[in-house]
Amino acid sequence: MRLPRKLFPMAALLASLAAVGQAPAAPYPEHPVELVVPSAAGGGTDTVARAFSEAMRKYLPQPLTVVNKPGASGAIGMTEVARAKPDGYKVGIIIAEAVIVPHLGPTTLDAAQLVPIARLNADPSAITVKADSRWNTIEAFLEYAAAHPGEVQVGNSGPGSIWHLAATALEDKAHVRFNHVPFSGAAPALVALMGGHIDAVAVSPAEVSAYVAAGKVKTLAVMAEQRVRGFENVPTLRERGIDLSIGTWRGLAAPKGTPPEVLDVLAAASRKAVADPVFVAALRRQNLGIAYADAATFKAMIAADNAVMKALVAKTNLRK
Repeated sequence: MRLPRKLFPMAALLASLAAVGQAPAAPYPEHPVELVVPSAAGGGTDTVARAFSEAMRKYLPQPLTVVNKPGASGAIGMTEVARAKPDGYKVGIIIAEAVIVPHLGPTTLDAAQLVPIARLNADPSAITVKADSRWNTIEAFLEYAAAHPGEVQVGNSGPGSIWHLAATALEDKAHVRFNHVPFSGAAPALVALMGGHIDAVAVSPAEVSAYVAAGKVKTLAVMAEQRVRGFENVPTLRERGIDLSIGTWRGLAAPKGTPPEVLDVLAAASRKAVADPVFVAALRRQNLGIAYADAATFKAMIAADNAVMKALVAKTNLRK
């Protein structure tokens, strides 16, 4: 049966709408993806994020645009990602404080609203003292701390930070008591150490490497499973009979509810980017550890760290 001429436009419109409805979804991503970094520019987290963003250019059809959102031990930036629309166009770098801040008291950060995609980096804590310090070994350092409870001043990057909790964990394992001295970051803590205002810092090897090379400080031990690249002459605590491995990590995450196909794209690209020479060279220049882990491994690690950090926070009396 032939349609009346006046119905031809309507039929054409319906056919067009049907075609649109049947069209396959455009491949992700169609436009740039915002990468929220929960720290200020210039630090270790920012270095990891920018190197990762640069390497990802080869493996995603659209760029990752770094946006720094520092504050509240990373809670501001990570909360923004957790609350973002779960469409894959706002993702973020998550850091170890994701499993520390929620245990400190009321907070807007809910790590359960973040979906881990890949761990990119991990760095252990290390005990570092001034080059002319009286202590040349971790044993001597801890023996003095045991004989002088609360006297040894150990700087960290702020109350409840990963480095504060690392020193707290060492206290617990070695049965000593430090005088914890908070700073706004690892850099000012190191300045205080070199100025003779504190006795030690409990920050990462990466953050002290330039000063070690310059002969201004010396690292007594690292809190790692094995010796650290660039610090091959520095023992682990476990080599010295102290069963402790603790440090920070940085990884990629998306808001809860992000479609699986989007997560798959980001996961596949991340795995390649972490192995890319651009990323590897950037982290090695800063002595930052490359430690890729897939989503399942990363998620399990976060769950394990959450339990450890909850217990450590309880020992610090920091909970508000």
